[in-house]
Amino acid sequence: MTITDSDQERIRRRYPPQRLSPAAMVVLGFVVFALISYVVWVASHRANPPVTARIDSFQVVSDNEMRATLAVDRPDPTVAASCFVIVQAVSYDRVGERWVEIPPGTDPLTRLDVSLRTFKRGTAISVESCTVT
Repeated sequence: MTITDSDQERIRRRYPPQRLSPAAMVVLGFVVFALISYVVWVASHRANPPVTARIDSFQVVSDNEMRATLAVDRPDPTVAASCFVIVQAVSYDRVGERWVEIPPGTDPLTRLDVSLRTFKRGTAISVESCTVT
């Protein structure tokens, strides 16, 4: 069986040539590999921060004060840390904030009682960030 010229033309129209050259495909492959490598690197470095904190409980003492129990988790308890704690009002306005210093200790999990002064009645308290000092 032989392929005629009309058959070759029909096959050529059915299967058009590649739009990207092999060199462009290699460059695109390197770009995709670099992006995936970057995402994996960022995820691995941000997955286990040196200090994390959360609010276990809080109490509205008055229109100008809130108290909270701050739980700080450090894999290495010998390092000092500081956490930025904020208070929000019912309107989501930030009505109080404070840096809380956590001294070095012996336990990875440290609980501290924190008092924050506010200029308006607070309804929620949260930890915005923590860093090693």
